[in-house]
Amino acid sequence: MPPIPVNPTALPAPTGYSHGTLAGNTLYLGGQTALDKDMKIVEGGIVEQFHQAFSNVLTTLREVGGQPEDLVSITLYMTDIPDYQAHGREIGRVWREIAGPVYPAMAGIGCTALWQPEAMIEILGVAVIPEDRLRA
Repeated sequence: MPPIPVNPTALPAPTGYSHGTLAGNTLYLGGQTALDKDMKIVEGGIVEQFHQAFSNVLTTLREVGGQPEDLVSITLYMTDIPDYQAHGREIGRVWREIAGPVYPAMAGIGCTALWQPEAMIEILGVAVIPEDRLRA
């Protein structure tokens, strides 16, 4: 089966990319910033942006029957690591509220800028979805 683009209607319509690509039962989740449905980065700080960006990741995951516990890897790109670290407890609380207590392999990488100038974080990941829940 060839790779299948995954683009939930609940997310902004992509142009020149896909929110995810399903290859077999592995979902490669494209980088998500804190864009809302109106294609604007949510206001607030790193906690609010993490919430929106991670919610976007989970929306793509759920589109094909995945659940947060199917995540095997997450990469966080951040423009301000000290700010992320200073709000780590709040970000952890947001994670548990929207994804539960399961944590995949993770990496946090500092960068000077993201695609949208006001974006502070971008999240991408990989999930392996059990065949009995997979919706392709």
